[in-house]
Formats: sequence, structure tokens, C-alpha cells
Amino acid sequence: MKTNMFCYQCQEAAKGIGCTTQGVCGKDSELAILMDALIYSVKGLSNILYHLNKLDVPTQIYDEFILESLFKTVTNVNFDPQSIINSIYRSFELKKTALNKLQDVDPSFSLEQLPASSFWIATSDEEILKIGQLHGVNTDYDEDHRSLRETLMYGVKGMAAYAYHALHLGKSDKEIFHFIHRVFTSLEKNNLSNDELLTLILECGEKGVRTMALLDEAHTNRYGHPEVTTVSLGVRNRPGILVSGHDLIDLEELLEQSKDAGIDIYTHGEMLPAHYYPFFKKYTHFAGNYGNSWWQQREEFEKFNGPILFTTNCIVPPFENASYKDRIYTTGATGLPNATYIPNRKDGKSKDFSQIIRHAQQCQPPLQLEEGQIVGGFAHHQVLSLADKVLAAVNSGKIKKFVVMAGCDGRHKERQYYTEFAQKLPPDTVILTAGCAKYRYIKLPLGNIDGIPRVLDAGQCNDSYSLAAVALKLKEVLGLDDINKLPIVYNIAWYEQKAVIVLLALLYLGVKNIHLGPTLPAFLSPNVLKILQEKFQINTTSTVEEDLKKFELV
Repeated sequence: MKTNMFCYQCQEAAKGIGCTTQGVCGKDSELAILMDALIYSVKGLSNILYHLNKLDVPTQIYDEFILESLFKTVTNVNFDPQSIINSIYRSFELKKTALNKLQDVDPSFSLEQLPASSFWIATSDEEILKIGQLHGVNTDYDEDHRSLRETLMYGVKGMAAYAYHALHLGKSDKEIFHFIHRVFTSLEKNNLSNDELLTLILECGEKGVRTMALLDEAHTNRYGHPEVTTVSLGVRNRPGILVSGHDLIDLEELLEQSKDAGIDIYTHGEMLPAHYYPFFKKYTHFAGNYGNSWWQQREEFEKFNGPILFTTNCIVPPFENASYKDRIYTTGATGLPNATYIPNRKDGKSKDFSQIIRHAQQCQPPLQLEEGQIVGGFAHHQVLSLADKVLAAVNSGKIKKFVVMAGCDGRHKERQYYTEFAQKLPPDTVILTAGCAKYRYIKLPLGNIDGIPRVLDAGQCNDSYSLAAVALKLKEVLGLDDINKLPIVYNIAWYEQKAVIVLLALLYLGVKNIHLGPTLPAFLSPNVLKILQEKFQINTTSTVEEDLKKFELV
């Protein structure tokens, strides 16, 4: 069936407008339409749960499904149409049971309060595609209204991804789930004003801070607080498994199951910061980091020789003739046609990684990509333990500015801007970073200031909460009454929906004058962008020289 798509949720939207025939990410139009159908069905389920929440009925089994479904539609997570179809059919079952539960608890409840999406059940894949085409990005809306709706939608997707990780580590917050249900209930009513949408967007930022704090608690309670760590970039002489994505419990279970298997485990991309946690240092076969950020994987995976495990985004679908195509494994929310999928946990048991371990044992050791080391582990607990040293450097003038360069990396050549910007920063500045944007400059020889490295890596994009915590603590230590009076400037790179929730979180915290690049989101209409510029002084990057002047870094 021929389908027409429209997607502009990521930074690489075609021509800065939107993908209409094939996603730049690699998803085809049919997959995009299936994802739109899944979102539509999830909205319907959320509407039912919204009313169950008001009756104090637990909804965790449904909430876990909603988080995973939303995560599947984040850029570069899932490219398997069957996986999305399976989720859609699962949503039908859950809507039936949730409706029955609602009517059992409140027999007087009028079903007329619920939208059509709460009752939608398809009997064929063709019906699903038709609904997906009808309920994607609605181009009939006023441009500004559509812009606000989609900004809210993408913020919720990003928040769901972080909540998904926390939930798998045993941490959840019903207020986060209730907010998601309320947002989707409001969006399905189609009667929100632009002012009401803007209010919800800022509340989404508040809930984003709450979610990131929850995930930080989940990580540190289980794995300890990140500590300053030197990570090897070289390889050993045994076969290995390369672990990509963000999911630390997947890594934990794989390390435990492979500790006597005669293989090594390497991190890739956003999994690098796992090395900073004390918990993982007991595994002697936890070898180091291999490669760079996600967009270079097609070249680098050819040289690894062993299997690759995707725990979350970012997947780049391999070329048909790729030598590593048969070495890819997916799990959790991820999916790729013809890749081996490792099923989710059941009955409190760990995932079974025996197949990928056996596969690795039959492979050759990885080829060396580079030599050297990366130093990281500067999450908020570690930075605050250095507070006296940092404060002394600030008071003496040795550190004049902190530059937040967190966020995402991507394929566009314009992103070389961030490497050049880091290189041309004056020697009395320190970079605060988290996320894969770090790969643009973390390997540069930028030196240190009185033993404080000039690049302080807090970890994954999941760890962006650390940057907020550091800023708030500095505000307190320096006795300031406004976070914007700190000697901190924000030059942030974005790519996908998790970056959207981080941005909304910063706006909720009152941070102003954020420069966002390499381009502004296509889903921001001119008027909505004007509101953000007037209220928060958001702007985009220009040239390195001009931006250094704007930030008073020359």
C-alpha cells in the first residue's frame, strides 16, 4: 500500500522542513505511518487511564507499555515494522481491559467522554495504515497551534524515554505517568488554546526535570555515583561484544553473564559513561570504548568483527552489503528487520544474552581504530566534591566562564562548528558536557586549569540532570539570586526528542540565552519561535567568531 508520510521531529528533517517520502534517519514512509498509528492508539489508551487515575486505580502495566511505545517512535530507535504492528495490536488488548476496568470501578461512567481513539481496534494491517495516515502530523491546524502541539508531543516522547530507563531500574513516579495521560487527553479533545498549550509545554519541562532526577537516582542507587575515570580507546586480543545505546541494566546483565566466557565487552557511543560508575569496574573484561558517536557506525562496525548490541537509539540501518549486518542484536524498544531480537525480562529474571555471547566466541578480535584515553565522570556529585577547588579557580579568575556544550551529535557537516568552537575557546573556560555531542571535542588536547580538565563530561544525554544540578549548586555557592547571573553560557547541539525534553527542562529552570544548533527545530513556527526568543532569548548558532563575541569569550 502506497503511503505518504510527514515527519519533522528530528534535526535532520529534509530541507529543514520535513521528510515526506523517506526519513533521513532511514525509516520508510510505511514505517512512519505505522508509528503515527501507534501514537494515535496510545493516546486513546491514555485517555482511559486518565479517568482511572482520577479513581486512584493503579495503571502500571499500561504505563510500562506506553513508555516503551513512545520510545519506539523516537528517532533512530526502531526500524522494524512488525515490532510497531505488534505494539499496535497489543494496544488494542490493553484498551479493552482498561475500558472494562473503568466500567467495573465506575459503572456510571459515560463512555461518551472518551475520544474515538480509545475505542479504535483494527482487524488488518491495511486498516492500521489508513488510520496512521489520518492521524499523523495534522497540517489542517493553524501553523502555530500545530507547532505547539508537536513541541509538546516531542517533549513527552523524550520524557517517556528517560522514564522507561528509570522504570527498568525499579524507579517510577505516578505523577509522570499522570502527566502523560493528561497531555494526551488534552490533545485528543482538540479544544486547547495556544496559551494552554504553552502552559503545558512549560509544565512538560517541569516534569522533565523530575524525570531526569528520578533516572539519576535510579542510576546512582544501583551503580554508585560516577567518579573520575580514564577510559581506554584501544582494543585487546580477544573477541568482543560492542554495546551501544543507553540502557545500563542491559549492560549489567550482559557483563555478569559473560564474565567467564573468554570475551571482552566494549562500549560505543552513548554507552561510554558506563565506565564512570564504580559498579562496573569490578568486571575485568569490561575493556574500553570503541569508536565515536552514532552516525559513524557504518564504517566503524565493519572493523569491530564481533556482534553489536543495540540497547536503545541510535541505530543507523546498515547497507545491504554491510559485513556486520548479521552481527546486529536488538533488545528493549529497539528493532531492525532481520536483526536478532533479545526478548524482554519476564517474571523478574534477567534477559538471556547467551546467544550473543556464543556468537562473540566465534568471532575475531576487533581491529584497532585508535589509541589513547578519555577522561570523564564529572557528574554532579563528583563536580560538587571539587566545589572548593572550582570556586577557588573562579574567584582567582583562572576560570572565567563555563560553557555548556551538551546535547547530540549528528551527520551534518555544519556540526564541525562545535569542534572549532571548543578549539577557539580561551584557556580560562571550562566545557560542561553530556550526551554524544562530546565526541566533537572530548578527544582534543584542551588541557586543564589547576588540575581541573577543561572538558567535564557528566555522561549520557540521560545524565543532563547533572548539568542542571551543578548550575543550581554554583548559584548557591556564589550567592546569586538568578541562575542567569552565573558565569555559564549555553551552546547546545540537538538532534532528537530526548534533546527536546532537556531544552524544556532548562526553560522551566529559567535558563535564558540558550544558543541551539546547528539549526533550529523545523517544528517551531516563526511565531512560536518569536515567543521563545522573547521569553527565553533562545537563538541559533552563527559563525564561531560571531558566537564567541556574543558570549563574551574573546
